[in-house]
Amino acid sequence: MQDIWHHIRSLMPMRDSARVACVSRAFLHSWRCHPNLTFSYTTFGLNTKAYGKDELAGVFYGKVDHILQRHSGIGVKKLKIQTGSHYSAKDSYYLNSWLQIAVTPGIEELTLMLCTMKAKYNFPYTLLSNGSGDSIQYLHLSSCSFHPTDALGPLRSLTRLHLNLVHITGDELGCFLSRSFALERLEVRYCDRIVCLKVPCLLQRLCYLEVFGCGRLKVINNEAPNLTSFQFEGDTTVQLSFGETLQMKKLNMYRSGAVFYARAELPSSMPNLEALTVSSRSEVAYAPILHSKFLHLKYLSISLNGAPFSPAYDYLSLASFLDAAPILESFHLDVFQRFMENVSIFASPSELRCIQGGHHHKLKRVRINGFCSAKSLVELTCHVLQHVMSLEYLTLEAPQSSWKCSEPENKSGKCFPMVRDILMEAQSAVLAIREYIEPKVPSTVKLRVLEPCSCHDLDSEFELYVFLDGP
Repeated sequence: MQDIWHHIRSLMPMRDSARVACVSRAFLHSWRCHPNLTFSYTTFGLNTKAYGKDELAGVFYGKVDHILQRHSGIGVKKLKIQTGSHYSAKDSYYLNSWLQIAVTPGIEELTLMLCTMKAKYNFPYTLLSNGSGDSIQYLHLSSCSFHPTDALGPLRSLTRLHLNLVHITGDELGCFLSRSFALERLEVRYCDRIVCLKVPCLLQRLCYLEVFGCGRLKVINNEAPNLTSFQFEGDTTVQLSFGETLQMKKLNMYRSGAVFYARAELPSSMPNLEALTVSSRSEVAYAPILHSKFLHLKYLSISLNGAPFSPAYDYLSLASFLDAAPILESFHLDVFQRFMENVSIFASPSELRCIQGGHHHKLKRVRINGFCSAKSLVELTCHVLQHVMSLEYLTLEAPQSSWKCSEPENKSGKCFPMVRDILMEAQSAVLAIREYIEPKVPSTVKLRVLEPCSCHDLDSEFELYVFLDGP
């Protein structure tokens, strides 16, 4: 009978399980073995309106401590603790006590999210050496220090590791990875003490790697042979070494110079890519015209966003990607600029350039966000219409046209005010579409033009100054 109570209790959310325990003796004991524990301000319904910030933290710690001190510690499968932004020395005492109670052999998921920018808490890695390391499958640490050593035992079941704002060195992470033979996903975000990230070849199951915003990172050296997806955001000085990359199917890269790098290097270094997303705030050279091909690429997204982006950039050079991807099905281009400084089609209405290229028979969907009147962007769009025989949908979105006061999700019923020069450029973009592109659209292609909401008016729109970070 007790096993039945335990099973019923395991299917209930923690709050409902606690409520039932208040009216049932049978559930009172089984609740103390609840397997899934989630503690946050949200789960307790706490907010600053009812409590002051300091009092709020005290109430939260008191509630969690009250629950865990009465929990048996037996049967915990998932533990998630998400604290507020206030941290003091006593917090470490509470956290250590809670983890000692809940992190026992049999635990499968552990999430510790300390909502602070400073890693003041040192996560006790020895908790994973008492048998818990045999069962843990998912470990997520945020805003703490983590310093594993050779004393850590094997983590036979760990399949996913997520580190965010964690103080850990590259050597310490390498030590941890060398014990995580079953790891499938590794996510490292804003861990500024890592200079060199080495992913050992013994991680035979690793298929997903994500590295974002690690400010001191200089080298990523991946030797995991079966990596299929890589997401990276960082400085151009970071040296990327992937070893064997024949399994790589999906790549997301956010760095200056990413567009040139992608066209020049990736067809040969990652020949089996199927989905490619590149984002750059600065390009010193155009996308080169090369003979190398993306023979398996089906999805391509390019983002060229700057404040402003290079006014001399030739968007027509991006046609090199289309010519290099014979089975591409979807192409998304984002070119929003705070100040449009490219040569406008109306400032240079001479004959549009054409470049040589074969016909494309797979590409069906093309979308350009932030479409402006830049002549080279008009030329790129015309190139698509001329060479893509399979095109079905062409979507051109003028700057700041996605949010309209008439849309159901806009509960305020009002549009954000637009900067006057952006509104002027948006109107120029729509005019360029109507005059130079729309007449060339075949009847088989559905053209969708998104323009600013009609509530905007140049005569009444006030000047709004927005300061953006430089590239």
